[in-house]
Amino acid sequence: MTTLKIERLRPTQMTHGAREVREKIKQYKALSGHDLEMAIAEKPIPVVYGPNDAPFAIDHHHVAAALWHVGIKSVPIVLVRDLSSYSQASFWLSMENKRWTFPYDAEGRRRPFSDLPEHIWALGDDEYRSLAAAVRDAGGYEKTSVPLEEFRWADFFRSTLPRPDSDETFAALVNEAIRLAKSNAALGLPGYLGPDTDG
Repeated sequence: MTTLKIERLRPTQMTHGAREVREKIKQYKALSGHDLEMAIAEKPIPVVYGPNDAPFAIDHHHVAAALWHVGIKSVPIVLVRDLSSYSQASFWLSMENKRWTFPYDAEGRRRPFSDLPEHIWALGDDEYRSLAAAVRDAGGYEKTSVPLEEFRWADFFRSTLPRPDSDETFAALVNEAIRLAKSNAALGLPGYLGPDTDG
């Protein structure tokens, strides 16, 4: 399997969920030797090569950032597409058409592609992105293969729930967000499960 230095990976999004990264750091720190190697091998980073042969990660930003924080220098990658012959404009147009990039900040505002951080560990924190992951992990909605599904859920929660300002607020918001995720208001979002019918 091809490996690449994490410092070379370019992000394709402005933000990630810092809580999610911290959780993954804990998980990786608890592993060593063969177990750590296997955990890393299980999540290769999908990459698209852009102009000047720059490798852009199109998923698993949290994984790569957490591994960098625990001192791992290189990660396995899977080459999804080589667009290195494209101009900058054609490259980003293609990336957007494929939904392989999400140039929105933590307030949900569109930013120019030139504002994307240079390194995968330098992404801004979006609490709603962490909330979306926590709700999915708690069974609020199903994981799907829809690109950027967590950001769609994050934007949904951003429009309806207050921003959590502490661990306590975040924990309370998860329960509220799960109820919201199963309501009719979330109909049409990827992985929507609908109301619980066993109660």
